[in-house]
Amino acid sequence: MALNARTSLRIAVAVVGLGLLAWQRFHPHAAESPAPADAPQATAPTPAVPRTWRLGTLTLKPCELGRPDSGLTTAAWCTPFEVPENRADPHGRRIALRLAVIRSEAQVPARDMLVFLAGGPGQAATETWPMVAPALEPLLAHRNVLLIDQRGTGGSNPLDCKAAEQNAPADHTAGFDPARLRAQVAACLKEVEGKADPRYYTTTAAVADLEDARRALGSPMFDLVGVSYGTRVAQQYAMHHPDAVRSLLLDGVVPNPLVLGEDFARNLEDALKAQFARCTAEPACKARFGDSYQTLYQLRDALRANPHKVSFRDPQSYQSVERMLSDDALASVVRMFAYSPLTAALLPLSIDAAAHGDVGPLLGQAKLITGDLADSMNGGMQSSVICSEDADLLSPRPQDAGTILGTRMIDTLQAVCSIWPRGTRPADFHQPLKSAIPTLLLSGQYDPVTPPRYGEEVLKGLSDARHLVLKGQGHNVIGAGCMPTLVKRFIEDPDPKALDAKCLDRLQPTPLFIDFNGATP
Repeated sequence: MALNARTSLRIAVAVVGLGLLAWQRFHPHAAESPAPADAPQATAPTPAVPRTWRLGTLTLKPCELGRPDSGLTTAAWCTPFEVPENRADPHGRRIALRLAVIRSEAQVPARDMLVFLAGGPGQAATETWPMVAPALEPLLAHRNVLLIDQRGTGGSNPLDCKAAEQNAPADHTAGFDPARLRAQVAACLKEVEGKADPRYYTTTAAVADLEDARRALGSPMFDLVGVSYGTRVAQQYAMHHPDAVRSLLLDGVVPNPLVLGEDFARNLEDALKAQFARCTAEPACKARFGDSYQTLYQLRDALRANPHKVSFRDPQSYQSVERMLSDDALASVVRMFAYSPLTAALLPLSIDAAAHGDVGPLLGQAKLITGDLADSMNGGMQSSVICSEDADLLSPRPQDAGTILGTRMIDTLQAVCSIWPRGTRPADFHQPLKSAIPTLLLSGQYDPVTPPRYGEEVLKGLSDARHLVLKGQGHNVIGAGCMPTLVKRFIEDPDPKALDAKCLDRLQPTPLFIDFNGATP
């Protein structure tokens, strides 16, 4: 599970987004037409689905939204939505965005539309909708939901470089090699430039696309639901189009002033310390594993001195596979474990097993929770966003060298952005959001990437807002406990300070696993 070349092209791991929400199948509904009045009740034909749906100036048609590596689909209404790639050159190349609407069950839905903004940067809204559908589906009773794959992702002229990825070398033992990474990025860029100019695939361009779509849809007000990086898009849209936003819901908050990538090592370290402190505070866990935090670093040091190939059973195929296990690989795996309370509860046990030579639990579970991350995260678009908006502001952090993540994230971003083209960044881009828009901010207590202090920072600039920190939770909490009920109440009546959130008091951290049968009774 070493960082291979393909993963490096996608900046090693998901930079902000990839919320590990529980997967639940979304049961779509179809727009219904009344049966003919003279048809016998017992033999009434199935209502025909309308061929088109006119919404504003757009004509939408029935479609099915798929998800990578899944046969599940979601019924929706779709249309290609054309925008100029470079807004300063309206006569230049035009690109088609994938625009979809999940239609409300109401005959006359609310005038405002719910908009889901995906994370990453690099995820597509239409592909990640099933991950948040369990939390947002109740709102379909009265509202249409708008999904637009952000330019450069999904079905919106994705900045793919599949040939470069296929030709990249397999797992290696050399660790971080800036020269090799720059060569891989250059090969990817050469492929992408055949169909796109990466300078124009930024958050700012996406905000302009969203406003164009709103006007084409008949200028409804938006209820923006941003997850992780999507919270940056939501804030930027609210800054520039405040009169178009009815409410904001930000889950896994990314403050506008934040430089993406700079705090990653610190945030992961804080989350791991807090999680492992739970083990040392529980007698059974401490007796079984001792100091898990210390064990993690002992394992890191041993792998740094001696990276080596290991064999384990693939938990899906049960075939024996080999992977290179190094300190880089350990850091990536541990970081992904920390995103979710369910997998974080396995960390002391899995690290202890790996320290004693059994890497199967650590690497096998990592394969299950991450799948093939590269299939759901567009690395080219991710590079366009970070290289344009953050890379020049990254500061060296030698104090991170001793952490489990080390300085590899900043080193990787700087290597990528030394090759990848940079778009322009508005002068006010990193200004804090100042707004009176009703806003609900959500954070997980143990979030390893967007910790609660980020939500507190954004809260300072909002006059009608509330920040909920969910106990025991990790990254992206919109589906945790009673949160879907609270989301529904907030969107229907956007009064964050009056929202009764006492039901969240029942949330507790997932009990730590003492063995593979579970926690202590």
